[in-house]
Amino acid sequence: MKKTGEILDKVISRRAVLKGGAVAAASTVIGAPTVWAQTIKDITLNHTGMSYSVLADIGRQAQKDLGFKIEMSVVDHPGLLNRMANDPNSIDICDMEIWQSKVLVPQDVLHGIEVSKIKAWGDLTPLYTEGTFAGKEVSREGDSPIKFIYREAKDTAGFAKSKTDFVNFVPSVFNADTLGIRPDLTGRPITSWADLISPDFKGKAAIQNVPTNGIMDAMMAFEAAGILKYADKGNPTQEELGATIGKLIELKKGGHFRALWSTFDESINLMASGEVVIQSMWSPAVTAVQTQGIKCTYQPLKEGYRGWGNGLGIVSHVDGIKLDAAYEYLNWYNSGWVGGFIAKQGYYSANPKTAKAALSDNERGFFYEGKPATADITSPTGQKTNSAGDVRDGGSFEERFSKVAVWNNLMDQAEYLYAKWNEFNAA
Repeated sequence: MKKTGEILDKVISRRAVLKGGAVAAASTVIGAPTVWAQTIKDITLNHTGMSYSVLADIGRQAQKDLGFKIEMSVVDHPGLLNRMANDPNSIDICDMEIWQSKVLVPQDVLHGIEVSKIKAWGDLTPLYTEGTFAGKEVSREGDSPIKFIYREAKDTAGFAKSKTDFVNFVPSVFNADTLGIRPDLTGRPITSWADLISPDFKGKAAIQNVPTNGIMDAMMAFEAAGILKYADKGNPTQEELGATIGKLIELKKGGHFRALWSTFDESINLMASGEVVIQSMWSPAVTAVQTQGIKCTYQPLKEGYRGWGNGLGIVSHVDGIKLDAAYEYLNWYNSGWVGGFIAKQGYYSANPKTAKAALSDNERGFFYEGKPATADITSPTGQKTNSAGDVRDGGSFEERFSKVAVWNNLMDQAEYLYAKWNEFNAA
């Protein structure tokens, strides 16, 4: 069946076949497109990952466009690693954050994806494919995508040091994170990560309870405040981690943190209620607060952003016509619809070209070009988030990604980090 799928790729667009109009003409080839169209209807791909990128709307649109079912399954970060370790056959498309590939790829649970089968590879952001942005090398502190995307060969589970014809994952969504604030309640301008731990916000600050991310926010804050220094925030030593957790415990015992939030909804509720005025935050959560008519800003800071990115991997048990369908899905994912959808929750698509084409002039100017909105801006579900005249927090796509200071990561001392983070939780 795999051979049949490859032949059809060369003869006719499957998507056109599935839309029906080309079936009659195509059937003159060998009669096989009808077989494909009939068979593909029985395919179901399970796409599993975190809540911020695994969205039911994406699955529904993919099914509409491709003709086979996409089942979206949400887990948390540890949940994805556990599923891939203990039940990998329950997942077909693994939606992983870049640092998670450091755990998954060596386990040999992912296909080596052939770059030649990714139709728009040349249009995908060089943040992933070249390790550059706007012609300049991006930060290598932390788990920069370029370190983990390539593998030496199709059947070699590892990481290549330079570009090859095979990748561990196809770039998908990415962003640059910062602090969320309530500008109407902070009482003064917020300009630095140091403000997260400022006494001005005692009892009104929160930090995310995801150790790999929370520790990054803490290190950015302590370094910006001049309290601690790090040789490499992307890979701190035990001594540096111990000192950081020690400072966090001091702050917690002193009543600085109103909460350590663990879920997306918790972060929204803390900010919307005004119980917290400055905290670690994800872009869609800021959007969700804004849709309630509450002022909430994803605040640019002088020290720069914490970058992150996701990739879509094909789990190694997927074969035959299902593997063909998986490639179809990866190509569809970066063809425009997803890029336009996720832009409205503040994320960027790995294919900015098709994402921008899927947006209106007003949306494109606001989300990518740093221009004032010419009309109201809405969320993916149609709720107003910004008014005409507003400019996106952080400015243009170029401004934001030229200031990534460090990437989310799985540090060498991760086991030590988790143990110390538990101490912080229990304090």
